[in-house]
Amino acid sequence: MRSTPGLTSVIGIVNVGVMIVAVVALIILPFGDDKATTRPAAVPAHKSPVPAASPTAPSAATERSAKEARANELGAVPVLMYHRILKKRLASIDRTPAQLRKELEWLADRGYVPITAAEFTARAIDIPAGAHPVVLTFDDGHPSHFALDADGQPKKDTAVGVIYDVASRHPGFRPVATFWVNKNPFGLVDRDRQSAAVRWLVDRGFEVANHTLGHPDLHRLSKKKVSEAIVREERLLKKLGAPPSTTFALPYGSKPKKRSLAHEGKWDGTSYHFQAVFLAGAEPAVSPYAKDFDPYDIPRIQSNGKRGECRRWCSQYWLGWLDKHPDKRYTSDGDPVHVSMPRRFQGKIQAKFDGLKIAY
Repeated sequence: MRSTPGLTSVIGIVNVGVMIVAVVALIILPFGDDKATTRPAAVPAHKSPVPAASPTAPSAATERSAKEARANELGAVPVLMYHRILKKRLASIDRTPAQLRKELEWLADRGYVPITAAEFTARAIDIPAGAHPVVLTFDDGHPSHFALDADGQPKKDTAVGVIYDVASRHPGFRPVATFWVNKNPFGLVDRDRQSAAVRWLVDRGFEVANHTLGHPDLHRLSKKKVSEAIVREERLLKKLGAPPSTTFALPYGSKPKKRSLAHEGKWDGTSYHFQAVFLAGAEPAVSPYAKDFDPYDIPRIQSNGKRGECRRWCSQYWLGWLDKHPDKRYTSDGDPVHVSMPRRFQGKIQAKFDGLKIAY
């Protein structure tokens, strides 16, 4: 929350800390190793184990309905950041399947509905009145994120398996997430299997997008090398059948010296343009309808407990904070066209959305 006193001044420091932790994690167990022994089963075409919800056409919000829902579409949105999902954690940023499941259950019980990073950026937040959007993001395309079992279903302890498991018991919990991947998506080295995995996810509403080919620290690279790292990954994703990336997550949360290269550039005749750039920490994101929304500087919250620096920067703290301050979080009016909020917040809306405003 950029309006939280004393918060903005320390975000840069926290991002650096997150970056350092990520470097240590990569040293302990590299992502995308060509010699990885954990390989998902072949990915056949089949229906999702839990179909995505098919909502009926929403009714237009009114001042009365927005008030009844306690809607505030200028409130904060938690964008949660995950890395490896391991039965035994090897680094502080790892989560176990049980920890992931517990956090998602907590979210589902409190009316949160997952959307992708691309949907958040495009303001395609089509969720029921009174519900809250949450963006689940997974970095690096680790094997623990997605693999299928012998029956062609997501393995239960992978990220996708856990998401579907929670959705099966919470019908309102939409089973989608964003995966920002590198050169060997989900630990796969065979091109056909990479393509099958990417298509499986994309066909079921998941977002698979650019995290650079080799996960370099972009701040240390020349301008040309920054664009090369991004373009080469975008070319790979295109070959694998993913749509053009509209979002981008900075490796280690590290920005290139020329910051605009994180969202727009060109290399070897190929251009890229992202609608949004996501950081590595460390607070809820501003509503995309708010005046202070910066699409190229979107914070995320590391999934973790309250120990050490996580006492005030990770998911357990921030989700609890939002739960205690419901007027500060994004609550939907159930109408994807209008933008509803209490009257005291109406001055924070971007001018271009003023005609869609419902203030109560």
